[in-house]
Amino acid sequence: MKQFAHLINQLDQTNKTNEKIAALKDFFLHAPDDDKIWALALFTHRRPKRNVNTTRLREWISEAAKIPHWLFEDSYHVVGDLAETVSLILPDPSEESDFPLSGWMNMLGSLEGMKENQKKLKILQAYSQLNKTEKFVFTKLITGGFRIGVSQNLIVRALAEIYNEEIASIALRITGNWDPRQITFTDLILNPERNEDESKPYPFYLAYPLENEIETLGNIELWQAEWKWDGIRGQMVFRNHSLYVWTRGNELLTDKFPEFDHLTGIIPNGTVLDGEIMPFKDGNILPFSFLQTRIGRKNLTKKILSEVPVSFFAFDLIEWDHRDIRYEPLSKRRERLERLARDTVRSPFFRITDNLSFSSWVELGYFRQRSREQSAEGLMIKQLDSPYETGRKRGNWWKWKIEPYTIDGVMIYAQKGHGRRADLFSDYTFGVWNQEQLIPFAKAYSGLTDAEMKEVDTFVKRNTLERFGPVRTVRPELVFEIAFEGINPSKRHKSGIALRFPRIKRWRKDKKPGEANTLDDLKSLLPVP
Repeated sequence: MKQFAHLINQLDQTNKTNEKIAALKDFFLHAPDDDKIWALALFTHRRPKRNVNTTRLREWISEAAKIPHWLFEDSYHVVGDLAETVSLILPDPSEESDFPLSGWMNMLGSLEGMKENQKKLKILQAYSQLNKTEKFVFTKLITGGFRIGVSQNLIVRALAEIYNEEIASIALRITGNWDPRQITFTDLILNPERNEDESKPYPFYLAYPLENEIETLGNIELWQAEWKWDGIRGQMVFRNHSLYVWTRGNELLTDKFPEFDHLTGIIPNGTVLDGEIMPFKDGNILPFSFLQTRIGRKNLTKKILSEVPVSFFAFDLIEWDHRDIRYEPLSKRRERLERLARDTVRSPFFRITDNLSFSSWVELGYFRQRSREQSAEGLMIKQLDSPYETGRKRGNWWKWKIEPYTIDGVMIYAQKGHGRRADLFSDYTFGVWNQEQLIPFAKAYSGLTDAEMKEVDTFVKRNTLERFGPVRTVRPELVFEIAFEGINPSKRHKSGIALRFPRIKRWRKDKKPGEANTLDDLKSLLPVP
């Protein structure tokens, strides 16, 4: 546990890629194998079931710290992060433990089915043996709020460098439906032939945003273009007469899409397709918010399946006849995909993306301008001879998105952040004018520099009007330009709208609050029914 807590502390203290990789390599070189497999599981979002109620945990901590519960709650609101609060409030251990990460994870797993008083005893005994940093990490493990600034690609790079393996090979080994309680680190990483998993997807290939002029791509005859859909990126894996639907986040969601079940009798075994899962009805793409609503339901009723049917929009074929064909050129993979769709698949729930026909980069630009008419975010531009690579790579696949919507809003609420931002007011709520009243329309926490965030933090502390737990109402003086990808009606929000991916584009120090946009301005951006 000490090694893992030290690693988390190192990762939290730097934004530099090389320093993060060095810290990861040091951990995976020296930690016990049982801790390595658990660390890898946590970093790749394979978190165990939460067996402790957070409300109960806060009550237990208050009791252990010998403080009133209201004082703990006030402290939590000031700090802004539960794990940080716990690490600050509980006393230092009288005797530290060398219990490993794997031991603590197994202990947390053993809490399932226990009575509350038994759980309480186990948890408080654990805290009594952990130092401040370990308490912080242990609380994150309990609550499932384990988020750090390290991507799966960094994990893969570190392991590839340690074991002198190809990045693509390591990335493939850690995909799939493996369980840290049922496989060893050695078998997963060093003996992959012992880790055969028929459901295993391939690591996703991710495009880079196109930042230069489109003409810099050169000869248009070397490229293809298609719409960039706003759905759930997924792979369909057909093996052993079964279908497995994986998302880019490495979630197995086959049961969420029963429409696709019949494809196991149509699409041949040994086929893996990459594409977008889209809400699609009567020949029209529905807003992404419809898909979010459906995914969030535990039970898929006939009503929701009828109201929000989905289709798989395939754009790549990466396994065919049980052969990995990722290193064949895209043009050849595309020919096979088109043949499969034309000669084999007849289903309202399966489509392939259209290749756009264009004779100049200017003409392709016109397609991009029409993206919203097609319910698309822009264009995907791919080199015809490109392989299907691993992770985000420059050069072969580019996403050329349309410019986001923007609205000027006034900051009306602020809340402290988490992790590195736990001591700063860095989560903000913005409002637009509805006559004389500011109506909240978006929350955002990204887009400001560290210096700007500190400046806003000072403003919040000096201009607080009211406090509601961790939230502060602030004097409505600061104007920010908010960018977002999509907008749809919403009955759940006071403004009547919901935004997709809102973030701060810039601080409008040149504008006064009265110059911010209105609710009517915002609603004018809603798609026409």
